[in-house]
Amino acid sequence: MKTSFNLQLLHLLTAAIVLGSATFANAATIQIVNLDSAGEGFNEATAAAPIGGNSGTTRGAQRLRVFQEAAAIWGAILTSGVTIRVEAKFDPLAPCDASSGVLGSAGPITVSSDFPGAELPGTWYHIALASKLANTDLAAGINDISARFNTSVDNSTCLGATSWYYGLDHNHGTNIDLLAVVLHELGHGLGFSTLVNGSTGAFLSGQRDIWTHYLLDTDQDLHWDEMTDAQRQASAINTGKLVWDGPAVIVHGDEFLGPTPFARIDTPPGIAGEKGFGTASFGPALGDPPLSGEIVLADDGAAPNSDACTAIVNGAAISGKIALIDRGVCPFVDKVQRAQSAGAIGVIIVNNVAGSPPLMGGDDPGLIIPAISISIDDGNAIKSALVGGPVTATFGVDVTRIAGQNGNDRSLMYAPNPLESGSSVSHFDVSASPDLLMEPFITSNLTNSVDLTRYLFEDIGWFSPRAVAVEQQPVRSLHLRTTPNPFFATTTVRFSLAAPGLAEVDVHDLNGRLVKRLMRGWQPGGERAVTWDGTDANGRRVAPGVYLARVRSGETRENQRIVRVN
Repeated sequence: MKTSFNLQLLHLLTAAIVLGSATFANAATIQIVNLDSAGEGFNEATAAAPIGGNSGTTRGAQRLRVFQEAAAIWGAILTSGVTIRVEAKFDPLAPCDASSGVLGSAGPITVSSDFPGAELPGTWYHIALASKLANTDLAAGINDISARFNTSVDNSTCLGATSWYYGLDHNHGTNIDLLAVVLHELGHGLGFSTLVNGSTGAFLSGQRDIWTHYLLDTDQDLHWDEMTDAQRQASAINTGKLVWDGPAVIVHGDEFLGPTPFARIDTPPGIAGEKGFGTASFGPALGDPPLSGEIVLADDGAAPNSDACTAIVNGAAISGKIALIDRGVCPFVDKVQRAQSAGAIGVIIVNNVAGSPPLMGGDDPGLIIPAISISIDDGNAIKSALVGGPVTATFGVDVTRIAGQNGNDRSLMYAPNPLESGSSVSHFDVSASPDLLMEPFITSNLTNSVDLTRYLFEDIGWFSPRAVAVEQQPVRSLHLRTTPNPFFATTTVRFSLAAPGLAEVDVHDLNGRLVKRLMRGWQPGGERAVTWDGTDANGRRVAPGVYLARVRSGETRENQRIVRVN
């Protein structure tokens, strides 16, 4: 997959991550094969001071050390008896100018199907995974993954003052974390991508790949390996309806994802409703309780007046309100800083081109108000409505919904319209929060975990089911109890959470049928409680008898019998 970079949009097909888990038996060996010539890339002799845990003393040595670290991280996660060979090199890559450029790319060199040990017949697998399942090198004498990265990032003509960060601690500041990019791209080479032509929907050589077996379109209610080419072509741009249907990701998704961020126009009714939006890498995260307020169009007194590229002159109108600002030539952080100085409580940036709202990059520790972006169409609708009277909006997080999921425990996959070659379908959706390793855009707030990616790899065959999960996930009691029990009118279900997370509380009959869902949402750690009034989902009183209260949080589930009496 190709990785590109845009200074304003932070359009990186990557994510920052370092693993913090133990090495398991039969861990994979990933070998970096240096294809650079003398004096270039990994062999560049430019002196460099050790940085961030990287002890290399030349630029080339530091690059190689970063690749070796990424290989060790993935090797500790995966299990394989066959060495995985990654051929890698650094070259000047085009395009790359002061504001955008290609960072690098990686992918499988070959694929295989119908080998001994293949879990699905007539199905392509990336070669590293295929050799693992076959327990033999299916491409002897051929490397498994090819990776190329851009040396020009270290030059001022490419991305300006931004350069590669070669530390191993992710303390990259405004530079680009090479370790993050390599981890992400190796993920693609190891199996996190489809082989389908996104533009046409055609299979590679007329045969499905393992990715298509788990890719589900909820509008068509079909997996990709059940569709025609035309159906796959349409599904690739079916935003919000393309999900991963693998069991491991379904079970473990809510362990990594939090409440759903949202943006909503409240009034007037003609434009009211939730809107698609982009988030910012700067300022506070969207929170609970959400921010609500009246929208006021910014005016900086210089054409075009509403882009806040100079000081805002209608501060009296904006103070205590949400500033509406047009996207323009100046950085996002500068626009939001000027709105904050004018007294705004939040900012909405209106895109200036058709398409999805941009993700807004930049960094300014002094920003304390939240900012989101919206599409040009939604922005124009707000501007038109402002002529007739007040427009109000709310944005924050909804603790009853899980970010990056479709409401049915399926994780959303990236399916923007129009299609983004090299990004669409082969990434988790950008709505995931907290950010995931294999989203199509870089973020600076990821921690030492490969998050949900590990469980998607379980789905496609890298692990025996739950092999690592059993070792990594200690079972914690929820201390479930109901009082009073038996009960006549109401009973309270009480439980404890060791840490913040998604909690579900349901009542079932003894045949396992759902009677009523009492709670589903992101909860803080500690003691929690919810009351059942003895009614079903339609509000009707249930018959006297024995029922089951079921509580789930992460991997932990507990049941308790409760009795309703006359």
